[in-house]
Amino acid sequence: MFTSVLMIEKALTSADVEFVTSLHGDEQVAFHVLLQPRGDQADRLLRAIDDVALGELDEAARENEVPEGEAAKDFGERALEVSLQALHAAGNAAEGRIVEDHPLDALRALVEEIGADEVLVLTDPHYVEEFFHRDWASRARHKVGVPVLKLFSHSKA
Repeated sequence: MFTSVLMIEKALTSADVEFVTSLHGDEQVAFHVLLQPRGDQADRLLRAIDDVALGELDEAARENEVPEGEAAKDFGERALEVSLQALHAAGNAAEGRIVEDHPLDALRALVEEIGADEVLVLTDPHYVEEFFHRDWASRARHKVGVPVLKLFSHSKA
């Protein structure tokens, strides 16, 4: 069985599930999901800049409504549960956990712990971080000894 670590920042949509579960054709995949709520991984200014770069000015104006800190933890727990249920419903083994601090350290530890074959980073675009190679996927490539694939979510948070 192929083992993938899936890093996400919000609940998977049905399109996201179909996308990640079809990457390996008919091969069975076990997913280990790490979710760090969006409010904990990027500051409000960077998110607003990303929204402006995407032409979503209304979203930029609402960045102060994105849950952060403890409020993001409750959101994250619900998002993780929804994501795991969706992966199970698609016929895949899946387990997961919330990452509260240092997502890349948690990623490296999990990859080593389970002997993962790959890491999939599924997020919304973060143009500022990507430009400076400070996004999860770019940084993970230097921390884990397996291939890291960056994918964009099929819906905006």
